[in-house]
Amino acid sequence: MTQPFELPRFYMPYAARLNPHLDEARAHSTRWARDMGMLEGSGVWEQSDLDAHDYGLLCAYTHPDCDGPALSLITDWYVWVFFFDDHFLDMYKRTNDRAAGKAHLERLPLFMPMDLSAAVPEARNPVEAGLADLWARTVPAMSKDWRRRFAESTEHLLNESMWELSNIDEGRIANPVEYIEMRRKVGGAPWSAGLIEYATAEVPASVAGARPLRVLMETFADAVHLRNDLFSYQREVQDEGELSNGVLVLETFFACTTQEAADTVNDVLTSRLHQFEHTAVTEVPALAVEKGLTPPEVAAVAAYTKGLQDWQSGGHEWHLRSSRYMNEGALTGSPLAGPTGLGTSGSGIASLLSAAGAERARSFTHVPFQKVGPSRIPDLYMPFPLRLNPGLDTARRRITGWAHETGVLEEGVWDEDKLAAYDLPLCAAGLDPDGTQEALDLSTQWLAWGTYGDDYYPLVFGRRRDVAAAKLCTERLSACMTLAGEPVPVPANALERGLVDLWSRTTRDMTDRQRGVLREAVDVMTESWVWEIFNQLHHRVPDPVDYLEMRRATFGADLTMSLCRMGHGPAVPPALYRSGPVRSLENAAVDYAMLVNDIFSYQKEIEYEGEFHNAILVVRNFFGCDYPSALRVVHDLTTQRMRQFEHVCANGLPALYEDFALSREGRAAMDGYVADLKNWMAGVLNWHRGCRRYGAQDLAGRAHGFLPDRAPRTALTSPLRMVSSGMEDSWNFGEAPGVF
Repeated sequence: MTQPFELPRFYMPYAARLNPHLDEARAHSTRWARDMGMLEGSGVWEQSDLDAHDYGLLCAYTHPDCDGPALSLITDWYVWVFFFDDHFLDMYKRTNDRAAGKAHLERLPLFMPMDLSAAVPEARNPVEAGLADLWARTVPAMSKDWRRRFAESTEHLLNESMWELSNIDEGRIANPVEYIEMRRKVGGAPWSAGLIEYATAEVPASVAGARPLRVLMETFADAVHLRNDLFSYQREVQDEGELSNGVLVLETFFACTTQEAADTVNDVLTSRLHQFEHTAVTEVPALAVEKGLTPPEVAAVAAYTKGLQDWQSGGHEWHLRSSRYMNEGALTGSPLAGPTGLGTSGSGIASLLSAAGAERARSFTHVPFQKVGPSRIPDLYMPFPLRLNPGLDTARRRITGWAHETGVLEEGVWDEDKLAAYDLPLCAAGLDPDGTQEALDLSTQWLAWGTYGDDYYPLVFGRRRDVAAAKLCTERLSACMTLAGEPVPVPANALERGLVDLWSRTTRDMTDRQRGVLREAVDVMTESWVWEIFNQLHHRVPDPVDYLEMRRATFGADLTMSLCRMGHGPAVPPALYRSGPVRSLENAAVDYAMLVNDIFSYQKEIEYEGEFHNAILVVRNFFGCDYPSALRVVHDLTTQRMRQFEHVCANGLPALYEDFALSREGRAAMDGYVADLKNWMAGVLNWHRGCRRYGAQDLAGRAHGFLPDRAPRTALTSPLRMVSSGMEDSWNFGEAPGVF
């Protein structure tokens, strides 16, 4: 069969190395697969299949430094996971048997007990037998924290197979944002990262969940998966009828040729590797200092990071050789144009590295304050009706008094004119059309506090590139949100006074667990503001995937969702909120709203504020295109995210209700939550159209720096010099009955 496209020139700066225990791992994994029932008689593999795929070679490339027994165990894990994938394909994907597939997946976590003394069921098939054996052989050497994380990534890998099955059944191709999210789970690279810890060193629990380590894992995962998509397109799309492939996703989204889509996938892959490297040399060392890691802990993080790099280069080398993939001529006639053999995919490619260097440099060469003219507002898709709270006018009158009382209008960042022009009560009235006047006022005040904070951070810390002061400010804000009656710090500025007031009134009737969830959500938002300062420090336009994911945090998405959920009571099981369909629903809603904000705020941020964080700018920088072209991409993405929201409502939620056997009360509560999200999106769009924050005349007529006679107060510094800067502005959340 003719290859559907020419493989692109891959960026791979790490030379592959081969573990000397390869033959031992091959022989062991063959015996093990036969003992588990995966070969003759399984109906899935024969010995020839296992030999051709050569998972021993994969693991010897990706884990070049571990000893023989460890390599054999890791190879067994990969034999198991690929057998699971092919077994699920034959048994459930090809037959579209959703019910049987779900039942199969629900049993597998039973074979991964945290306590090894716990009994496990009798295995019914090779997948269950293999998992039980591997778990018992692996976890005794690892901590409980690692066990929990690895079990979770294994469950994600297994359970999201249902997402692929649903898409095949519906003939549906995901949009790019949805695909990256789901591929990360179903593709297995986070699971592979857990085995890298086993082979190298376990990441300290104190930093395992921190952003820098999370980004290392996620960029590793995205690069591994996108590379696999390029090599496996022919087998998956043309032979198996698979719809979960990044090349197909971009081919569909951009309506372009397969070759153009493949080249774009490779560009995203390269960008993710650049993000990995940037994080490893900037954020990880800073995290080690911040958390006070010991020398052995620093060494463990370094060994793990090197292990991720080894996997990248080794995985690429294996893809060039495995019969499982489209790689004809990839070694002998490859565009690497250098020597062939072990490790040569990363050598002798000066022109390729030069091109990659130019792509990397582009992220650091944006010229701020470019004149771009008025923001162009396309016809934005909004299928849900707008309703406004009748208490809007009263809320407009009351917000000014609250802003004066907390000092929001006394520090030189905002004045009454700005507060009135931003018209945050209009936003709150759309988000909470049925709430009481007290609820509407509280919602308005939260919006004012969040929007003020999002303006405050870049003005106070951004121009001075003062990341340390921004972190200290964030820590003080977190301390203002007490959980169990501990003393409240004396507020030092308007941000702290406002948060203390809002926290006490919002959490008055909450449980300790709810307070903890809410504080974590606020922390996620304020910490993301520090991330923006960090990018300003490096004069860096973010990587597209990193931008979209962090933009949810700067937009206050976690805060939005936690407040909304708390208002719907215990009828909805917490596990349902953690499910793939609900997270997909929430992320689609948030992405729609924040992309709308980026469309409206483009001139304000790029021309007036010298901003680096706007989706249109990120697209322009990544593709090297002009404003209208980038706007079309972002506009298309808003439409796709809204259509995904509608798709989940129509298809994902009914199936989820059945899966959870949700009661009538629970279904009503979830339906109310979905209605809140619809109100939220309609209200956000209406606010952007109605406020006086983004229009060309509004921008030309209003100063965007500090007022000339004042400088903002902080708990950390003396009055600052007058500066003019700014950051992403809109911070919103929806109705939470009983809270707003």
